[in-house]
Amino acid sequence: MPQGKYLLAIDQGTTSSRAMVYHATDDQFEVAGRGQHEFDQHFPDDGWVEHDPEDIWQTTIDACKDAIKDADIHASDLAGIGITNQRETTVIWERDSGKAIYPAIVWQDRRTAAHCRELKDDGHEALVQEKTGLLLDPYFSATKIQWILKHVDGAKDRAEAGELCFGTIDSFLLWRLTEGEVHATDATNASRTLLMNLESREWDSELLDLFDIPKALLPEIRDNADHFGDVACSTLVPNSDSDKTVPVLAMIGDQQGALVGQACFSQGQLKSTYGTGCFALVNTGDRPRISENRLLSTVAYQLKGKPTYALEGSIFMAGAIVQWLRDKLGMIEQAAETEALSEKVSWQQTEMLIPAFTGLGAPYWDPDARAALFGMTRDTGRSQIAAAALRSVALQTRDLLTAMEDDGQEVDELRVDGGMTENSWFLQALSDMTGHPVLRANTPETTVRGAALLAGLQAGIFSDLSDIETLCRADDRWSPELDEKTRDKVYQRWLAAVEKVR
Repeated sequence: MPQGKYLLAIDQGTTSSRAMVYHATDDQFEVAGRGQHEFDQHFPDDGWVEHDPEDIWQTTIDACKDAIKDADIHASDLAGIGITNQRETTVIWERDSGKAIYPAIVWQDRRTAAHCRELKDDGHEALVQEKTGLLLDPYFSATKIQWILKHVDGAKDRAEAGELCFGTIDSFLLWRLTEGEVHATDATNASRTLLMNLESREWDSELLDLFDIPKALLPEIRDNADHFGDVACSTLVPNSDSDKTVPVLAMIGDQQGALVGQACFSQGQLKSTYGTGCFALVNTGDRPRISENRLLSTVAYQLKGKPTYALEGSIFMAGAIVQWLRDKLGMIEQAAETEALSEKVSWQQTEMLIPAFTGLGAPYWDPDARAALFGMTRDTGRSQIAAAALRSVALQTRDLLTAMEDDGQEVDELRVDGGMTENSWFLQALSDMTGHPVLRANTPETTVRGAALLAGLQAGIFSDLSDIETLCRADDRWSPELDEKTRDKVYQRWLAAVEKVR
């Protein structure tokens, strides 16, 4: 196989670090090698979630080494590296040593919830949403940065003196990979910090003042495909050629990586990832669309200085509902059993599950809502509960699409990926309830593929986005079979049931 056609993609996630080596030919883009290592989660207090940055670094390097070995190539055979990452997770480290001054505060962490409420009560959310497209929530990076600077002795003074660096995980890995040569991030990750102006794609001085964060702490914001810096081959594979390097050519947040991996390059194209929860992003074109329906506006990707934007909605419970059926109710032993159980349950079923186990996500953003099962009869059994569980994910997706359409963004079709999409019955229910065609990706690994494809674009392996589009096929397609009258009737019942748990 020719040298220069291999790409390494790093997918640094919430529970594990993965790496894949891809091999590109004229008409194929295939995985040649892979590696994955899990790491520990830390919960030092109620609502707190932390990672050890050294665990993130070591598992990432171990995964890279394993993927290169699995592909049976040398690190020097790589044309470039792409990085995709858990978004919003916050690290602050020393410029001199590269050591973090505090554990990484994970995107799930809620320790700054009270501070976010104070900022809302003081009337700051409208300004924040107008500038960033986001809502005031502990989910995002700014209040995490503020918390570290306040609670680590001397951190604020050191930050102002330029001795410290902030980064989301992409920036932290880039700093380590380039041995402290490059402090940069990309526009998608920057757009999740509450600090980047969505129009200018630059750090906003008014927001920095609001959160009391020194600009000297922040990385440079770049395109998603760029020459970010060079990595010694011996960093990726110890004892390899130390005089050779591999360029980092792409960085992108994980959900945006999946958008690219699904080739959603035209306005109205939507990708929806069904894992533990669900993240749906729809391409809104070259202008940011600030939501009036509690969705998030974010950078989808930025190439050659030109941004493309997206509206994003998140559902807290998707695959996690199936886990609940298995682990808490003991109804099933394996997730796949829900397909056979649900098969004969019609849309006329009376049971309606509202899966607000941890509150409701977009567009409700109601942390106090609680789960409920309505409409049970003497006939209610495993099949009816399984069908209600799967249909609740389709109904929540309809909520997101309705909010997107109310914001003025029509959706053409749903391009889906994630573990739940192995269930064909669910995908038919999804198409029936949304009224849109559903296309399943030809790989479950769209996030990491997106990072690799962008690296290939920067490396010149692909000439433009149309080359990428031809590689991102959908293997299977589902079309709506439910009549519109029944669809709307079921959805109105859903909305009424949701109101009862809020």
